[in-house]
Amino acid sequence: MSGKKKRVTIYDIAKASGTSASTVSLVLNGSWEKYRINADTADKVSQTARSLGYRANLRARGLRTNRTGLIGMVIPHHRNRFFAGLVEHYEAEAHKRGLCPIVVSTQRNRETEESVVRTLLAQQVESLILVGPENPDGIDALCEEAGTRHVNLDLPGRNAFSVVTDNRGGARELGRHLLKLAPSGAEFHFIGGRQGEYATDLRIAGFADALNAAGIAVRDDMIDCCGYHPEHAQAVLSRLAARSGRLPAGLFINSITAMEGFSSFLALNPEAAQDCVVACFDWDPFAACLPLPVVMMRQNVAALTAACFDYLDAKTGQKGGEVMIAPELAVTPANRRMLAAGKEGSP
Repeated sequence: MSGKKKRVTIYDIAKASGTSASTVSLVLNGSWEKYRINADTADKVSQTARSLGYRANLRARGLRTNRTGLIGMVIPHHRNRFFAGLVEHYEAEAHKRGLCPIVVSTQRNRETEESVVRTLLAQQVESLILVGPENPDGIDALCEEAGTRHVNLDLPGRNAFSVVTDNRGGARELGRHLLKLAPSGAEFHFIGGRQGEYATDLRIAGFADALNAAGIAVRDDMIDCCGYHPEHAQAVLSRLAARSGRLPAGLFINSITAMEGFSSFLALNPEAAQDCVVACFDWDPFAACLPLPVVMMRQNVAALTAACFDYLDAKTGQKGGEVMIAPELAVTPANRRMLAAGKEGSP
């Protein structure tokens, strides 16, 4: 004898509970009320199934009902609070709906992204949330071909419903506060992100809006799109400091990973940054520990995620369209002290 335990079937449950197999099936799939099965009968079937150790064949159920209970989120990486926050809210919303959330990161690699999406579609996920895809149109086409509802989050697609942060408006507001807090006659510099990328280009435009409104022209040499690696931002800062021994007093930093590069530079060269004011289009509470004024723009991950699920829940035929969510200003204690000391205006 192999000792392998025989799998319990609905026929075993029907026999033990004194009901029919069809009644057991309706109770176990949750549709017993629709077919007017008595509540006591449903309770008896459920208790019998538990006592016998019945385990549903979810794959077979998914084939019958065209539902798997799976939902997927594809993200670039897990390294910052923005993506981690999105994942946390996504998982909470999925659990509320009785769905099993899957999260996969692609490290901003197009081939990995496509492979991951193809695999999730093959597993028959009921819907997908695609966060900052490298190839939004190509990935959207794969989802359309599979007939899977999907949302582009953080980076819009031309042929898909999208939920994005108001990058330009947020950067304009952030730039306005940077101007307010920076010393008179300060130089300004934008660091991080990638030129030609949706969010970065809009944040550069918002930064320029704020400076232009103050009569400051933005030159090409004031923009350094050095990507998303901390060491690249640190290298840019080292080059800037080498010109005069000091950094520009007004720094607009495009992401928390570039902010990590600034923190590393600051630890090694505190004198070069002693006059700096920093604005960062990203948020991390540890910025409050820096010994200089920092103002940050926090993307509203709860509202972004909720907008995605509102669309998925609605099950409309809408494929295009865009929802824009305003970010929220976050002010550090050092910034507040500076304002209290007499800086004009307040955030």
